[in-house]
Amino acid sequence: MIYPIVKYGQPVLEKRGEDITDFDTPELHQLIEDMFESMYAAKGVGLAAPQIGIAKRLAVIDITTGEDPAQKIVLINPEIVKTEGSQKSEEGCLSLPTFREQVVRPLKVTVIASDARGKQFEMAGDNLLARAFLHETDHLNGKLYISHISALKRDLIRRKVRKLQKAGEWE
Repeated sequence: MIYPIVKYGQPVLEKRGEDITDFDTPELHQLIEDMFESMYAAKGVGLAAPQIGIAKRLAVIDITTGEDPAQKIVLINPEIVKTEGSQKSEEGCLSLPTFREQVVRPLKVTVIASDARGKQFEMAGDNLLARAFLHETDHLNGKLYISHISALKRDLIRRKVRKLQKAGEWE
C-alpha cells in the first residue's frame, strides 16, 4: 500500500516518535514493506514513519532508490552514536516538496538501531548514506532539515508554505 506523504505543518512531523517495542509482527513487516513502496513511489532515498502520519521511531533508507534491493536499510529506534568530518550538500525532504537548501552535516555517521526482528546492529555510512541516517533520525526526533539552515531561510520557507496553504495548494 502506498501511503500519502504528510507535508510540513502537520503536528506529527514535529514531535518525537514512540519507540517500537513489538518486533517481528506481521503488522510491522507489512508497515516496513509499505514504507519502502511509498518511498519509491515518491522518489525518495529515505522515509520516516511520521512522514506517513505514524508517530513511531521507524525509518527506511535505500540510497540506490530501488536499484539494488540488497541496499535496503530498516532503522528501528535508531540513535546516532558517532559523527566525523563535515559535508555541505543540497538537501530536500518528501514532506517539504519543491524546497531544497544547502545543509552542513557530518561526513561519516555511525548509527545503532534495531532491525524488524528486534536484533540490534551498528552501521556506519558516509556521504549520502550519512546524510540519510541523520535526516531520517531527525524526523524520528521531530526535526526537519530546515532546522539546520539559517533562521532567515527557514522563515522564508515557512512564509512560502503559508502562502501555498492559503491558496489551497498545500495539504
